[in-house]
Amino acid sequence: MSKTLTFCLFQVTIIAPFIIGYLTRHRFKKPENTTKIILRSNIMVIEPLIVLWCIWDLELTVDLILLPFSGLFLVVLGLVCGLFFSRFLGISGIKKQTFLVSSSLANHGFTMGGFLCYFFLGEKGLGLSIILVLYFIPYVYGFIFPSAKIASQKSSFKDHYFKQLIFDPHNMPLFALILTIILRVSGIKRPDLFFPVEALLLVSIALYYLSLGINFTNFEIKALKKEHFFLAVIKFLTIPLITFIILTLIGPDRTVMGVIMIQAFMPAAVFSVVTSVLFNLDAKMASSLFVLNTVIFLLVILPAMFIFRTLFI
Repeated sequence: MSKTLTFCLFQVTIIAPFIIGYLTRHRFKKPENTTKIILRSNIMVIEPLIVLWCIWDLELTVDLILLPFSGLFLVVLGLVCGLFFSRFLGISGIKKQTFLVSSSLANHGFTMGGFLCYFFLGEKGLGLSIILVLYFIPYVYGFIFPSAKIASQKSSFKDHYFKQLIFDPHNMPLFALILTIILRVSGIKRPDLFFPVEALLLVSIALYYLSLGINFTNFEIKALKKEHFFLAVIKFLTIPLITFIILTLIGPDRTVMGVIMIQAFMPAAVFSVVTSVLFNLDAKMASSLFVLNTVIFLLVILPAMFIFRTLFI
């Protein structure tokens, strides 16, 4: 499949499922339960297979140590920018926390950044992007969730919370990564056979955006115009510019730099909506910020990345 056709198919795979979910949401008696089934199927079955296959044959080098730290740097930089710009929004409490979560978490996973690393840099790029998002679990569960609970004035974590986290079947992608490391250390090579990694990526993306469409209400552009503007400035200008300057000074491997720069342009994450729902933040605001920020990325930023990709890849 040509790059241009893959690019167009990727656009359709995001937009079409979201529209289908949005138009058919009234047909589900319990949309929340339907969404949970879709997400669990994705996280527990499809994503682990992609992680296992792409990491298994990846050659590990010293340069790769930079990747998880870069992922953490990107989300912390987004948080710092969110704190700075929130002063101009005049928001506080739950709304401020919602904006901070949206400005910090970025769509680095399969649903956007991971796929684009595959699109621009091939299977190696996808494998490197998986290493980059290793920051996700400690950052989200160790910082974002506790902060969201404090903001919503919820009770503290139970003592056995992290024990449940380790044995939670929703962490199958992490378990797949651990299994892959064991296989590599054991000297077991990946079998030389066809594996439909591209098809699985498209299915995974479609399922995520179908579930989002089922739960989406409206953009609320007028009511949140300042929030939408500043979030776009953070995601598509401030973070990429600062990241490019730092990477130019460091001078990492060309492919590693390409992965980091692709991820530096990513819009708000689906998990920003999940966090807002779980901890009773402003879920409507989070959903609106995520969807419009993603639309801006797909219509403006992604085509520009495709045209000028030789500048940073």
